[in-house]
Amino acid sequence: MTRTLLLRNATVLVTMDAERREIAGGGVFIEGNRILAVGTTERLPATADRVIDLAGHVLMPGLVNTHHHMFQTLTRAVPAAQDASLFDWLRALYPIWARLTPEMIRVSTQTAMAELILSGCTTSSDHLYLFPNGSRLDDQLEAAETTGLRFHAARGAMSVGESQGGLPPDSLVEAEPSILHDTRRLIECFHDPSRFSMRRIVVAPCSPFSVSRGLMQDAASLARATSTMLHTHLAENDTDVAYSREAFGMSPADYADSLGWVGPDVWHAHCVKLDEPGLATFGRTGTGVAHCPCSNMRLASGIAPIRRMRAHGIPVGLGVDGSASNDGSHMLGEARQAMLLSRVLHDPDGPDRPRMMGAREALELATIGGARVLGRDDIGHLAPDMAADLVAFDLRHPAYAGALHDPVAALLFCAPQTVSLSMIDGRVVVQDGNLLTLDAPVLAERQNALAGRLVNG
Repeated sequence: MTRTLLLRNATVLVTMDAERREIAGGGVFIEGNRILAVGTTERLPATADRVIDLAGHVLMPGLVNTHHHMFQTLTRAVPAAQDASLFDWLRALYPIWARLTPEMIRVSTQTAMAELILSGCTTSSDHLYLFPNGSRLDDQLEAAETTGLRFHAARGAMSVGESQGGLPPDSLVEAEPSILHDTRRLIECFHDPSRFSMRRIVVAPCSPFSVSRGLMQDAASLARATSTMLHTHLAENDTDVAYSREAFGMSPADYADSLGWVGPDVWHAHCVKLDEPGLATFGRTGTGVAHCPCSNMRLASGIAPIRRMRAHGIPVGLGVDGSASNDGSHMLGEARQAMLLSRVLHDPDGPDRPRMMGAREALELATIGGARVLGRDDIGHLAPDMAADLVAFDLRHPAYAGALHDPVAALLFCAPQTVSLSMIDGRVVVQDGNLLTLDAPVLAERQNALAGRLVNG
């Protein structure tokens, strides 16, 4: 029998619905994995199979992470890569990543997902683009099943090594026919396009500097033939742009457009250096962007023009990016950083005098913005017939003391905290701040052992 659940008495319920309603004393009534009703507690059913009282909490939609490299949780703060920009950072880490094993892929995926869930994330994409020593995307999919996180697994790839003018070492690239064959296999075996799907496959060649024009075109054809989405990195820093102009004779956005890599079924990570014509192209075609503010700062790539992107109508979500360039996976923290970093670009004397990015706009990026980028209409806001993906933050934490004048804004302006409650697909995965799907201390111990083996050789 399908069970019902009542979440009630939240200090504030943030719906992120079309009216952006915030409901004092709010609650949500759920049946199975679907929301049946949202409103004030007194207007909801009085009983359910399970009732959770959320007095003293902000209840809101689960956060959506649109870009990550979960395997990189094994190489956080590696000394040789701490103070390098993108290309030098990659050159320092490629030889280490070449030692990855299937177990390392599985454990690092669990570690990243545990961190994401505790930070308020309920849906995540991941971009796994190298497969040494027998590693497969299947290893990551297997690990994801144990965590309870809603997952978009991007089958990445690199095919142009150093000997052909690319950036990665030849030992880490794959033959393009093999890449396409395996990507099709994964789609046929694992992709679930249904509403409330917990697992989708994404076609995702790594970047313009690590794959050929032909693979980019073939990948686009494959994605459209199978109704899957496309994802890659684009215009991440000045060196990235210079490579595109030298290798292809055009800007990154023009290159993407020439390959068919624009449209509502495509999203690109970073886009820090997207120029004005590129902004116009992305806006006209509905091409999405994964904004990764912490990583962009860590690698000294620059500040992505997010307010200009949104003004052009570009779908924008947030991504924590790889945990070797952040070096964390805290989605609420990423939303806070997006808000603060946007203010560095704010021009109070500019011709339009736009207001600063506020807490609620940052939460939009982290919820409905991410859902749109991933092509989902069943997550990102709370309303009847939406997925039961919800998180609650405890306002009684000392970090929020003195900030209850605006509890919703407090989540962004104050130091980011972990969730008190997380529900994904109608299943409680965090209760009273404790992750229920994994043994976090045991996982951390195994992760540290594997990280030491990987980095030290």
